[in-house]
Amino acid sequence: MDGKNYMALCLTELTATASPKKIVGVFYKANEYVKMNPNFVGSVERALGIREWLESQGHEYIVTDDKEGPDCELEKHIPDLHVLISTPFHPAYVTAERIKKAKNLQLLLTAGIGSDHIDLQAAAAAGLTVAEVTGSNVVSVAEDELMRILILVRNFVAGHNQVANGEWNVAGISYKSYDLEGKTVGTVGAGRIGKLLLQRLKPFNCNLLYHDRLKMDPEMEAETGAKFEEDLDTMLPKCDVVVMNMPLTEKTKGMFDKEKIAKMKKGVLIVNNARGAIMDTQAVVEACESGQIRGYSGDVWYPQPAPKDHPWRYMPNQAMTPHISGTTIDAQLRYAAGTKDMLDRYFKGEDFPAQNYIVKEGKIASQYL
Repeated sequence: MDGKNYMALCLTELTATASPKKIVGVFYKANEYVKMNPNFVGSVERALGIREWLESQGHEYIVTDDKEGPDCELEKHIPDLHVLISTPFHPAYVTAERIKKAKNLQLLLTAGIGSDHIDLQAAAAAGLTVAEVTGSNVVSVAEDELMRILILVRNFVAGHNQVANGEWNVAGISYKSYDLEGKTVGTVGAGRIGKLLLQRLKPFNCNLLYHDRLKMDPEMEAETGAKFEEDLDTMLPKCDVVVMNMPLTEKTKGMFDKEKIAKMKKGVLIVNNARGAIMDTQAVVEACESGQIRGYSGDVWYPQPAPKDHPWRYMPNQAMTPHISGTTIDAQLRYAAGTKDMLDRYFKGEDFPAQNYIVKEGKIASQYL
């Protein structure tokens, strides 16, 4: 290629990169709460705090919480959007059908961690880039998991409910309230969140186990005192507490069914801030009713938002919340900044940090396979 043609190609690429884009963000509404904290950026109202920046560069920025059904606001913009930003807390489910309709779509960004609301196979086949703000809320989720472990071990929810109902029955709480010290806690998955949880659990003098496709480096094992369990079915019966820390994939979807739960110690406590679809919904309900699961706590459901008749809302021995663990104000500021950084790189035609890619050049990251 001669110099003249090379310069023309560079100019064409620069023009394409810098051309105005249509960006759609799907977030939850903060309503009256947005006025209570100026850093509440992860909402429809604040839109990650990037509207002025995007529009000053000539880009169109549409933000909505309306994401379901053929007549929703998101669906209207699918045919001509270039970038779709979503979060795990109010996910815009990007199906193969939506990808097929999205003729201009180039980039799918998750403001947070976890891109399982996207059909990754379809995205890879269409040549789309899928990326997330890796690491943005791992501290938030790990802290939340530790809190949930303590809530379940101490039978906290039942005690709180007594007070709220004007009752006082110490025996009704203490008969299944325990210390965490000396208990065996196992994490299924020891990535960024799993490692942080193990570090935070060490001062409690627990017996710590972990199962993962990859063994941790010796330094981290020594720091946490955690022992590797290659076989999950061997680890589960040893655990007083099981924490889910693996991504949702085709392999892990519905992994914890009736048979898998039966392998656990009777009266096991389960914490799941990973993804609701990892669990067989009805199997969890039945195990909570029978006492096989003595306590179940998490903030992830399937689908999200959870419908009013979702059985986990009404099963016994649960300490469930909406999907809140990774959307603290601190986390919002981190994933908003990370999203802005990746958009800036996208406009300039630059690569993202390698760890942020979920799908790149038709290849899906190994942890999602």
